[in-house]
Amino acid sequence: MQEKETKKILFLYTELAGYFLSCIKKLHEKYSVEIHIVRYPVNKEAPFDFKFSDSITVYDENNFDAEQLLALTKKINPDIIYSSGWGDKKYLKVCKYFKGGIPTIVGFDNHWKGTVKQLVASVFSKFFVRNYFSHCWIPGEPQMEFAHKLGFTNDTILTGFYSANTDLFLSYYEMNKEYKLARVEKRFIYVGRYYDFKGIQSLWDAFIAMQEEQANDWELWCLGIGDITPISHPKIKHIGFVQPEQMSEYIKNTDVFVLPSLVEPWGVVVHEFAAAGFPLLCSNKVGAASLFVKEGENGFIFEAGNVSDLKSLLKKIVNLSKQELIKMGEESNKMAQKLTVEKWTDTLMKLLDRK
Repeated sequence: MQEKETKKILFLYTELAGYFLSCIKKLHEKYSVEIHIVRYPVNKEAPFDFKFSDSITVYDENNFDAEQLLALTKKINPDIIYSSGWGDKKYLKVCKYFKGGIPTIVGFDNHWKGTVKQLVASVFSKFFVRNYFSHCWIPGEPQMEFAHKLGFTNDTILTGFYSANTDLFLSYYEMNKEYKLARVEKRFIYVGRYYDFKGIQSLWDAFIAMQEEQANDWELWCLGIGDITPISHPKIKHIGFVQPEQMSEYIKNTDVFVLPSLVEPWGVVVHEFAAAGFPLLCSNKVGAASLFVKEGENGFIFEAGNVSDLKSLLKKIVNLSKQELIKMGEESNKMAQKLTVEKWTDTLMKLLDRK
């Protein structure tokens, strides 16, 4: 009997991230597929040191013009193509050529806001977005309205694109449970870039105000880099950028995760810390909170940029017992399993099998 031909998948990517590569790794482990990735250069504000398996072929986008990239794709002859957004003309040229013959998927995390740009995109989508893509793959519910406005129907919309490396972060939870029960120190943790839109200044202000109103032994650890000068405070510690494989130590020694973003279409880091068993404090602009935060059970939502609102929740956390915080973390761990790297791979392969 003739062996089934190996399926080929091409990802036309912009900025690679470790969580995406964990999905790719699981995809290769679970299914017999040939994987090709075209990528942009590494972002200097997120200088991840990526390691690629020999089974994955990686190309630098800036080494190809539009015709060369199309020629490469024809040579690969993929069974399915995924493109990060619709902003790269070279990627669009490839997808337009193959649309109709194979599934061509666009990924985006934009929320529908009814802006002029979005209204124009929705009106002309059948001549633009739908001219290149047969399907879209979005993170979750906050992106659903925009997907429909662009003309994608429920049977052409995939969800759950942004999955954390759940194998890793769920293992952190199991590994650290006993240690955290015994550890005395108490710490909030922020992981993200130091930019205005991340709301980090409001987090610092809220934490300092909380300390002034109610002196306590909690600290705030911040991991990241950016253009905002780190604030100086005896209970705020600035760690800098941390590679994913070095995160274990910081997860082990902190207790409650905070993401105060003013703009955050999704935020995979919320999924990561949910899987690791953290109570979660997220602003109402964090898309991932829609899936991973249940108000009062495993975390709280506050108004983005509202220092007073955030300060009140920090105080609320400080006044909870260790047992209450542990229980919230257990709930986060359960909620994180609504989306896993395994479910990510199954979503893609189900579409491939329908081809």
